[in-house]
Amino acid sequence: MQFKNIIFERRDGVTIIKLNRPKEFNAFNYELFDDLIKALEFCTDDHETKVVVIGAEGRAFSAGGDVLLFKSTPDAGDTLRQLIKLMNTTVITIRRMPKPVIAMINGMTAAGAMSLAAACDLRVCASSARFRQAYLGSGLVPDGGWSLLVPLLVGLGKAAELIFLDPVINAKEALDMGLVTKVVEDGDLEKVTMDIAMQLAKGPTISYSLIKKNLNHAFFGLLESQLELEREAMTHAGRTEDVKEGLAAFVEKRKPIFSGR
Repeated sequence: MQFKNIIFERRDGVTIIKLNRPKEFNAFNYELFDDLIKALEFCTDDHETKVVVIGAEGRAFSAGGDVLLFKSTPDAGDTLRQLIKLMNTTVITIRRMPKPVIAMINGMTAAGAMSLAAACDLRVCASSARFRQAYLGSGLVPDGGWSLLVPLLVGLGKAAELIFLDPVINAKEALDMGLVTKVVEDGDLEKVTMDIAMQLAKGPTISYSLIKKNLNHAFFGLLESQLELEREAMTHAGRTEDVKEGLAAFVEKRKPIFSGR
């Protein structure tokens, strides 16, 4: 399969999907999500795919939503609503995938990229990786299931700390709090991830499907409602004066001055 915004590769039962907008730090836009969703849907039905790995080209896993996309539109709220619709489809497709999905995380992972990683079944992380929720700096709110998936991994108290204080989390801290599964040296990231994927690909794939179905059962309805709640909140936030200020400050590389309007 040929894509413009992702790299799609198959190896011995493992399909590797890499976000491929390295100059933009793999920031999410419509085209990237379109390609990612098509690739994931293909993997869902492909009998040769036993395991899916989601990684990224360049120095970042992803910076989250493409801020320039929101900055260049007269209605950031509507742009956010449409982009989050694709983000939500991506998250749901990963969770519904009857196969293990592994996030192979390098570099900065921010905002919706944390949601993407959290939606995966396992997360293998390079030692140089960093995590930041990064919503509040632009006057926005979490999306992509962040407010459900991240608390499920790290606990409500730690998730609240990540949201309200907005720290940059290093790989060891992410491992200690349960945000990632494993941390490896940068040069070993792909090898270790592929070793895990190959191990899974040789396992009882029908059992994996049943296990994932059971894991989803407890919270899937909540996830769907939470995704829509987040989308509504993001649309509302996207139409505030604070978002205009936050986006302008980001582009101008200065601290925002929020007014609460």
